[in-house]
Amino acid sequence: MFGLGWAEALALVVIALLVFGPDKLPQAAQQAGRTLRQLRQMANNAKSDLQANMGPEFANFDPADLNPKNFVRKHLLDDLEKDWNDPGHTDHGPSDSPTPEVPELGVGEIPPYDNEAT
Repeated sequence: MFGLGWAEALALVVIALLVFGPDKLPQAAQQAGRTLRQLRQMANNAKSDLQANMGPEFANFDPADLNPKNFVRKHLLDDLEKDWNDPGHTDHGPSDSPTPEVPELGVGEIPPYDNEAT
C-alpha cells in the first residue's frame, strides 16, 4: 500500500495515535477518507471534462501518456519493439551499410583484443 512496508505503516499508526489521541483518531481517519474520496472524484471529473472538450480527434487520449516515461515508451520504444518482433521484418540495421562478417571462434581460441579501446 503506497510503497510502505508493515513496519512503516505501524509507525504511522503509532504516530497518529500520539498526535490525535485515541478519542479523535476515528474522526481524523473519517475526515481523511472523505477528503481522499473528494480528491479522487475531482480528478475523475477533470479528466472526463478534458476528454469531452478536446473533441473526437483526441478520443483515445490518456493524460497518463504525458508522463515522460510513458511518452517515451509509447512513441519510441513500442514502435522499435514492434519492428523488432515483426516476423516478416528481417532487416534490423541500416540498409546502406552491410554488416561485416564476424568469423566464428574455435574452442580455446582467444578473441581479438583492442588495447586502444579500453
